[in-house]
Amino acid sequence: MRIVKALPGADRWRRARCALALTSAAVLGAAFGAVPGAVLGLAPSAAHAEVAAADPIDAAMRTCLARSDMSSTAGQVQCMDNARIGWKSALDNAWQQLQPKLPPAQRKQWEKSQASWQASRDAEKQLLADVFATTHGTMYVLAEADMQLQPVRDRALALRSAAARISAGGDPPRRPRACTADAHCEHAMFDLNRYYRRLQAKMPARARPTLVRAQNAWTAYLNAATPLVDERGRIDIIGARVATLKRLSETVGND
Repeated sequence: MRIVKALPGADRWRRARCALALTSAAVLGAAFGAVPGAVLGLAPSAAHAEVAAADPIDAAMRTCLARSDMSSTAGQVQCMDNARIGWKSALDNAWQQLQPKLPPAQRKQWEKSQASWQASRDAEKQLLADVFATTHGTMYVLAEADMQLQPVRDRALALRSAAARISAGGDPPRRPRACTADAHCEHAMFDLNRYYRRLQAKMPARARPTLVRAQNAWTAYLNAATPLVDERGRIDIIGARVATLKRLSETVGND
């Protein structure tokens, strides 16, 4: 693949990374009393927009995190686990609503995409366990719970959006060009590969096969999902992965 080292204006996938980081900071900010926008160096309007668009599951989680009787590490993790369970239920409901609405020509591809997403999540759980096993401290316990939550939330929202679009009679997404023909995609993949190599170098040798399996599973999901989204949707998927690899590369081995 041709490497693109710099791309002025390649901000779309960066916004996807920013949105993921903002949601994660909102979780950890509530746990530690930090202000998400300040933590990330974001404009207050960006943080306000995220809060204004919050789902009831997110709102319930923030309320739970703010409770004095849930202020222990175990309590905070419980709040995030409850939110993850809530988003998993929302995901399952969205998938059940989407399936009967799918055009026959797309049904098999959607089923492949969903199965690939689940396989990727299963592989990711072990990767997270191996990374966070190298850390110590309350902050990392909460960070691991957050990273278990966010992909489930993202997938639930993606399935909801697809079901709403089809119900409204919207046109199917325009199929993306090859990544090599899309400079935004190439730039995002360049960053993805950079953070992957950084994480691989810092992982304990015994745990590196887990990273390889997780990345292969995620690549299979990307390949299965790409025919169902437009170029912006593909960038959203890649951007979320870049954010995950970056976060893990900055976490592994921390005391």
